[in-house]
Amino acid sequence: MKNSINWFEIPATDFTRAKKFYETILGAEIMEMPFPEGKYGIFPSDMQSGVGGGLVQGEGFVPSDKGTIVYLNGGEDLSLSLGKVESAGGKIVMPKTSIGENGFMAHFIDTEGNRVALHSMK
Repeated sequence: MKNSINWFEIPATDFTRAKKFYETILGAEIMEMPFPEGKYGIFPSDMQSGVGGGLVQGEGFVPSDKGTIVYLNGGEDLSLSLGKVESAGGKIVMPKTSIGENGFMAHFIDTEGNRVALHSMK
């Protein structure tokens, strides 16, 4: 097994608002895909590595700040993405924090109420 994760989905109650939030903080486009039961967008990903994810609005997809936390790639330095969280409508709940030789992490609540994290080596 190359990766323990191959796909994640972040639920949204307002897809347009959530899409704008993530595009703003990540500085990347979320590609909308057909989804008969709601709305779906694909985060930038390298399918060769087998890791990717989506933003989804539909029945049974409920945002939460409890449970599993998805760590998004914060780029070279997560401070850049984290610095956009609050102006884009989110809330930082754990500032950039060193995790020693494993780099840095930070947690935030997105516009939908999901607890999500960023990771970078710097």
